[in-house]
Amino acid sequence: MSRIGKKPVNVPAGVTITVGKDNVITVKGPKGELKQAIDRDINVEVVGNEVLIKRPTDQIRHRALHGLYRALLANLVKGVTDGFKAEMELVGVGFKAANTGNTLDLALGYSHNIVFEIPKELKVATVTEKGQNPKIILESSDKQLLGQVAAKIRSLRKPEPYKGKGVRFVGEVVRKKAGKAAGK
Repeated sequence: MSRIGKKPVNVPAGVTITVGKDNVITVKGPKGELKQAIDRDINVEVVGNEVLIKRPTDQIRHRALHGLYRALLANLVKGVTDGFKAEMELVGVGFKAANTGNTLDLALGYSHNIVFEIPKELKVATVTEKGQNPKIILESSDKQLLGQVAAKIRSLRKPEPYKGKGVRFVGEVVRKKAGKAAGK
């Protein structure tokens, strides 16, 4: 039995979970509404203030989906109650970030600025303090979309291994290589 899959998902007060046709789960809470389609073989039961995920057999496919859908459902519940946040910093001389609404304007050392359109489901904020690296703060109730957008922003200028310049998550450790001067 999947250790993650057999744990019930606790539903806090103010959150409603409904299982619709074709196993589409809708989670409504104070921060919004999220939907997730579940495989037709996996059974989802709402019992009181808990949600139980059950699999029909011990096939490899069913075992894999059991833990996956429990984790996705737990992320939906956490997203509509607390929400998710991703902080990124721009490390490099002349790197800047500014936003107007959901449009992010990035200066990342290229000959042109990069204008990045953030989806309307996300909130974006930029912080530039003196003596600190510029920061981009993304907030959303949808963990998958947040991670996807954050990864796309990071891919615009990945941290390079010699000086560590680029876009990285706050707290991310970039392994640095010795330059060619250290090889002599």
